[in-house]
Amino acid sequence: MTHAHPHHHASPGHHHQDTTGGQADLLDLDAEILADHTASVTAWLPLENAPRRIVDLGCGTGAGTFALLDRFPDAHVTAVDSSSEHLRRLRTKACARGVEQRVRTVQADLDAVGWPALGSPDLVWASASMHHMSRPDRVLRGVHDLLVPGGLFAVVELSGFPRFLPPGAPEDRPGLEERLHAVTDRMQAAHLPHRGADWAPLLADAGFTVEDHRTLTVSVEGSRDTAVGRYALGGLQRMRGAVAGTLAREDLAALDRLLDTDSPHSVLHRDDLTLRTQRTIWAARRT
Repeated sequence: MTHAHPHHHASPGHHHQDTTGGQADLLDLDAEILADHTASVTAWLPLENAPRRIVDLGCGTGAGTFALLDRFPDAHVTAVDSSSEHLRRLRTKACARGVEQRVRTVQADLDAVGWPALGSPDLVWASASMHHMSRPDRVLRGVHDLLVPGGLFAVVELSGFPRFLPPGAPEDRPGLEERLHAVTDRMQAAHLPHRGADWAPLLADAGFTVEDHRTLTVSVEGSRDTAVGRYALGGLQRMRGAVAGTLAREDLAALDRLLDTDSPHSVLHRDDLTLRTQRTIWAARRT
C-alpha cells in the first residue's frame, strides 16, 4: 500500500473506497509489522541523488510516507489518498513524530481526470495502490508527466492479502485459509484485473525505463510480534464479511471459531501464526 478492504483483500494498502476506521486500523498494523521490510525497500531504491520532493500516491495511513521521511531527512512528502480518515490519521502521526512541516496531505481520486497540483517530485512512491486504478495506463502517464526528468517511480505491490495460519490449521477444517483466499480471489478478479500484474510492460508503455525490479519474501512470526495476531483477526473478520454468502457452512463455522476472541481457538490465542506474503518492487525512471 495499504494492503484489507471490504470489497477486496488483495493487500493491506487499500485506500480506494472504504473510509472506515477498521480498514485504517489494519493499515496501521501493517505499517507497524512490516516497518523493517518497508525500510529495506526504501534503502534498495536505485536513486542517483537523495530526493527532495516526494509524492506518495495512495498513501493510506502513512506507512510509506514515514519510511521515506526517515530514509531521506531533507525530503518533503506530498501524501495523496482518496480517504479523509486515512489522511487524518497520517497528519496525527506526523504531528506526534514532529515532522508535520515536512508533510502535505492531499485528498484526491487518482482515477479522476485532472489531478490537483502535486508539484514536481523527483521520487513518486505507490505502494499497494496501483492495482486499484480502473485506468492504470492513464495514471502511469500522469506520474510520468509529474516527475522531473531523471526522476524515479517506485511501484510496490503485494502478492495478496497475507496468510497467517499453518497449512494444517485449523485442526477441524485444515486448509481453511487457502479456501478463503480462493473465494476472495474469484470475487476480485472481475473488478481488480490488475492485481498481481507485471507492471514492467505497463511502465514501459507509459514512457518509463524500468531500471530494476525485485521480489521480497516477507515472513514475520507471531511469537516475535504480538501485532500479528491482531492483524490476522482484523483481516479475517473483513474477509468473512465478503465471503459469508459463498463459503461452505462448515468453513464459515470454523472461521467463526477463529474469530471468537473469547474462545481458546481464537487466532489471538494461537502461538503458531506467521504473517506471510511477497512484495514486488519496480523502479522506473523518467528518462
